[in-house]
Amino acid sequence: MTDTASSGPTGPNATPPRRNAFTRFLDGVEWLGNLLPHPVTLFAVLALLMLLLSGLFGWLGVAVEDPRPLGAAGRSEDGMIRAVSLLDGDGVRRIFTSLVGNFTSFAPLGVVLVSMLGIGVAERSGLLSAAVRALVLSASPKVVTVAIVFAGVISNTASEVGYVVLIPLAGAVYYSLGRHPLAGMAAAFAGVSGGYSANLLIGTIDPLLAGITEEAAQLIDPSYQVTATASYYFMAASTFLVTIIGSLVSLFIVEPKLGAYDASRADPAVLSEDGAAPLSATERKGLMVAGLALLGVLGLMALTLLPEWGVLRDPETGDQMRSPFFTGFAVWILFFFLVVGFAYGRVVGTVKTDRDVIDGMATGLSTLGLYLVIVFFAAQFVAFFNWSNLGAITAVNGAAFLQNTGLTGPALFIGFIAICALVNLMIGSASAQWALTAPIFVPMLMLVGYSPEVIQTAYRIGDSTTNIITPMMSYFGLILAWATRYDKNVGIGTMIAMMLPYSIFFTIAWTALFFLWVFGLGLPVGPGSPTFYVPA
Repeated sequence: MTDTASSGPTGPNATPPRRNAFTRFLDGVEWLGNLLPHPVTLFAVLALLMLLLSGLFGWLGVAVEDPRPLGAAGRSEDGMIRAVSLLDGDGVRRIFTSLVGNFTSFAPLGVVLVSMLGIGVAERSGLLSAAVRALVLSASPKVVTVAIVFAGVISNTASEVGYVVLIPLAGAVYYSLGRHPLAGMAAAFAGVSGGYSANLLIGTIDPLLAGITEEAAQLIDPSYQVTATASYYFMAASTFLVTIIGSLVSLFIVEPKLGAYDASRADPAVLSEDGAAPLSATERKGLMVAGLALLGVLGLMALTLLPEWGVLRDPETGDQMRSPFFTGFAVWILFFFLVVGFAYGRVVGTVKTDRDVIDGMATGLSTLGLYLVIVFFAAQFVAFFNWSNLGAITAVNGAAFLQNTGLTGPALFIGFIAICALVNLMIGSASAQWALTAPIFVPMLMLVGYSPEVIQTAYRIGDSTTNIITPMMSYFGLILAWATRYDKNVGIGTMIAMMLPYSIFFTIAWTALFFLWVFGLGLPVGPGSPTFYVPA
């Protein structure tokens, strides 16, 4: 195909695009970030550095008081969180016996591998290419950007779909439109991860965080209850804010900064298909059959979850959200793409035997070579960081600093959101971070007069906005590996500089909406959620 993505002002007389102060700042961030070594080397160095720091702080006896209640899982008998040295005999033995387990148990690894089995079949059959062409041939570029960011936010109901499917698909969509594929991936990443807490639907994270908030609130009021819908009103409204801000940043900051796409830097395999060719009659028929297969899969999914007898509900409580349906959602991704891709391939003739299916699965996994290498070293760094307790000590000290400022008015939440955003750079898991910090923040802010629901809502803003700029985020390595397929020169600095504008504007706009919603308009953040806490 004609590489329209690389079109633009070229030649000796071309006028280079003007770069404002903010763009030059991002260029500086990218330059500094790319001075870092290859991501694999970086994570290896960070893992080694963590070992040295654990030894130093363990030898110094660094410790903080554990804010979790007596009897809480992981709480020591003396109620202290101590820096743990990984350089003594116990530490060396733990590293040696756990190195393989750290890799194989890394949270996103299994999800990605299982999902790519199905996605590989859909890709080999030609389904993904046909679907992308059907989507983009007559679409407005601005509408596509908005749709991608919005789809990213909605995908948070089952977040693996966004990370594993939507982000690489957005790159393919942009390339088919003659636009920079990294800009499409950035827009999707911003919606999926930067807007992690916003959604029109209740997701799996909502009951999990509500349970942690309730336990922390009961340190002050043993009868206090927090529901999964505690922040629903605010998070539903935030869906549109994140979509608008994410789209504007994509269109007016990120995409202009990336400039014209140079396809010579790409892996030829990702550019080999003609993304601009019109659909043939056979392909249109294949998409219709694939649509019917899609309806069948969705119907089967509904039967396992919606009826009271649904086999994938929680077998003890009957709960839908905290159930095998969502905890095993990677299986649905596999089944979904396997069935729909097979249906399409049978019609167009790209899938004729079981060997074609197996080859598709193998091809899907073969694209993950770099990701697997990154994950091995990233998993060791994350494990060493957790074992050393340095992340927990940092979080507790940050909370203590906020408490010592003496603020009691609404301005307190600015510091609270900032602390949560900073801690999120080091503790990538939303539930793990909140389990550690909720026992500090929730009782503290309840005593000042704010409800647990409002406190949790503010936490979720800080937790979401810095996901996209921290390598500690579980899927960061996967996204980086996919980005290098379109540009072999992409490094961590490129990724951070590309995503930093989203993080900045999400934080500012989302915090402003929070203050307007809670303190300006006095609206509840969720059904039955009070703004202020009044002791019974």
